[in-house]
Parts: sequence; structure tokens; C-alpha cells
Amino acid sequence: MHEEDNERYDEPPSKSQRKRDMTALQELGGELLELSASALDSIPMPQDLRDAVDQAKTITAHGGRKRQLQYIGKLMRDIDAAPIRAALEQRNRQSRESAHHFHQLEQLRDRLLQEGDSVVDEVCERHPAAERQRLRQWLLQARREKERGQAPKAARQLFRYLRELEEGEASP
Repeated sequence: MHEEDNERYDEPPSKSQRKRDMTALQELGGELLELSASALDSIPMPQDLRDAVDQAKTITAHGGRKRQLQYIGKLMRDIDAAPIRAALEQRNRQSRESAHHFHQLEQLRDRLLQEGDSVVDEVCERHPAAERQRLRQWLLQARREKERGQAPKAARQLFRYLRELEEGEASP
């Protein structure tokens, strides 16, 4: 009975499984098409695959683009796609982290605008390099701009300053 189980594992993948694998590789190729040229440079891939991706970006006809994606999938069958998949996942993870960090800074700015001095103290405690007077000036300007219905120039400056504080602590 154990011999039958071993024989089953030695069988090649089913036709359905091979099709799913090919479709997954085409979808991975489709993700590559969405990247800029500089982003593609950071993805490890053979030159012929890179050329096929670059060519697919120039194709505007739906049928031609679909055939080129199939060709990209065919090229990817002959290589190990794991490094490409890992590089794309790393890139997506960094993008999500960056967006999360951006949203946190926006929330801090919004709290500053709503709550005022209590949050200024919190920012100064968290960032010793923060200039309390600058923060208060921008808060006052932002409130005036909001009352007058002007563009939120001071709120943008406040956001930039908070981002500089965060980056200044991360860089050393």
C-alpha cells in the first residue's frame, strides 16, 4: 500500500495544476509591467525577460499585449521565479510601510491642528530637536488660514516639518 502512495507522489502535476502555475507566472509578469524602468532595474531577472517586459510596455493592442504576457509567462517557466516574487513582495511591503508612516504623520498634524498646545508638548517630548515656537507659529497661521478660507499653506509646512523631524531621527 505504501508503494502506491509513493507512485502517486512521483506523478507529474496535473494539467489543471500546470495551467494554474502558468497563469500565476503570467500574473507575476503583469505585475512587472506595472513597474517603472528604475524599479525594474532593482528586480533580479534575466535580460531576455527584461527585454520582453520592456517590449510589452510598448504594445497597445489588447491581443498583442496578451500574447506578449503569455510569452513572458513562458520565459518565466524556464527560470526560478522565487527571487522575482520575493523582490516584488519586498517592494510592496515597503510601499505599505511608507503609506502607513505617511498616514501617522498626517494624523499627528491633524491632532496638532485640533488640540493645539497639549500635542505640541507631546511632539517636543518625542522629538527633542523640535522647535516649540515654530510649531506654535504654524498652528496659529493654519488656524487663521482656515478661518479665512485660504489654502492650507501653514498646515503643509507643519507636515513637512514633522516629516523632517522623523527623518532626522532615523538618519543618524
